[in-house]
Parts: sequence; C-alpha cells; structure tokens
Amino acid sequence: MFPIADSAIEYVDPFHLTAIRYLLAAIGFLAILWMVEGLRALRLEGRGLELWAFGTAGIAGFNLFAFAGLEHTTPEHAALIVATSPLMTLLADAALARRAPRPVTLGFVLMALAGVLLVIGHGDPTALLHGGINGGDVLVLIGTASFVVYTFGARRFASYTSLRYTALSATGGTLTVLAVTAFAAAAGWLTPPTAGDVAAIWWQLIYIVVIGALAAVLAWNEGVKRLGAPNAALFMNLVPVVAFTIAIVRGYHPDGMELLGAVITVAALIGANLTSRRQDRRRPVSAAWADTRSANPAKSRA
Repeated sequence: MFPIADSAIEYVDPFHLTAIRYLLAAIGFLAILWMVEGLRALRLEGRGLELWAFGTAGIAGFNLFAFAGLEHTTPEHAALIVATSPLMTLLADAALARRAPRPVTLGFVLMALAGVLLVIGHGDPTALLHGGINGGDVLVLIGTASFVVYTFGARRFASYTSLRYTALSATGGTLTVLAVTAFAAAAGWLTPPTAGDVAAIWWQLIYIVVIGALAAVLAWNEGVKRLGAPNAALFMNLVPVVAFTIAIVRGYHPDGMELLGAVITVAALIGANLTSRRQDRRRPVSAAWADTRSANPAKSRA
C-alpha cells in the first residue's frame, strides 16, 4: 500500500485520499455485514462510543498520520516504522496484563526486526540511522501506535464476528476522517481535489479501497481474533519484506545480506506462530487431563 499511496498523494492530499478511500470502504463493509449477518448486526447495542473511539484510532489515526507522514518521508522509512508495531504490541500487552513478556516471544520480535533492518538497509542494518529521523517518520510512528490501540480494541468485542467489529469500527473511524477533512478544507488548510485529480489515481484508488481496506482490515481483525494481538502483530514485519519483493519484481537485484534479512524475518514469524500454537494446545490438554482425573479417581490411580 505504501508505494501505491505515495504515488497517489502526488495528486490528492492524504486527508481527502483517506476520506474517499474509507467512505467507499465503509459502505462496502456495511453492505457485506448486512448481507452476511442481517440488519440485526448493524445495531450498536449501546457500544457506539467505543466502536467510534477504536475506529478513530485505527482508521483515522493510522491512515491520516501515516499518509501525511509519507509526504515528508520515504515508503521505505514508513514500512520500517510500521514494522516496529510487534514490539509496541508486545510491550502494551505486557503492560495491560501486568507481567513481563515471554522471553521467547520477545526474542522472535527482535529477530524479525533485525531481519527487517537488513532488508530495508540493503544489507546494512544501520543504514536508515544515517539518514536521520524527520517529522514524517514521527507522524508514521504515531499512526502505527494508533493502529496498535485499534488492534487491542478487538479484545473488547470478543462476542462480535471479525466482520461486525471491522464494519462498525471502520464506519466510526470514517466519520472522524470526514469531519477532520471537512474542517481542514473549510479552514483553508487543504484544497479539495478536482474530478481530474481523482480520475488520475483511479487504479491506485481501486487498490487501496478493495485490497488495502476491505480485504486487509477484515483479514487483519480475523487474524487477531485467531492468533491474539502479540502474535498477529509479528506479521507487520512483512510490510517492508513485501515492499522489498515488489522492488525485485520491478527489476531490483538484491544481494545476499538482503535475502538473509528476508529469510530471518519469515523464520521469526514462523517460529513465533508455532510457539504460540504449541502453548495454546498445551493449556486445554492439561485442563482436560485434570478434569478426567477428578471425575474418575480410580482410572487416574491406575
């Protein structure tokens, strides 16, 4: 999404681009929710303020800050900053649970981050530090933190399907995007795009709406529901790896260290996922064994 959005904001500013993108996406989410779960699923049930707050963080916060940051930084820098979200998520999860993160999980996070640094740094893990950090990087970092908040918000809606949480929260976030964009335009800070400007980015718009919003946000929330926020967040490390892959397809020739970085990142994702699944399997088996022993003491003694 970052390389495509970077080309789109040459014609349409980040605020109007986000407003157009999520207005279309929100309509799509609500239509799909209505068709799949019925009108009843569209009810807020007194939780509209929560849905709006988390949607504002994940939809408005992430997209407005990240896209605005892209005007002042590179897609490569933005991709790397987004790849810090697993570490943010892990620390936030530990703080909420009031316990230290598991050493093995922390190790996989740092391992994945090291791989990302090799990929984006073209084999030199310190390369990006030489370029310094600018205001655009800070905006992307704030946007990334906002999306971490949105990810944890899904925990409060465990009874909702991923589709329902996505549709309702995205609608709330879209209202915030529209309000902020309208205010900025009325204040003279933004110039609304012309029909020609929007037409010039028609293919980018299709991608960031259909793939970057409808498919991506729904798939993300379903992944979080199945894997848990810390393990799911590790997949954010694939953001720069995918950007790296796109560069190869477009003719870039990577060296051995860059390929090593990609392998390290993917290995960390696989290791973290397998470790999490093993721990999840171990808990129910232990509980079931304890229940069997208590229900049949003669069998347990045998």
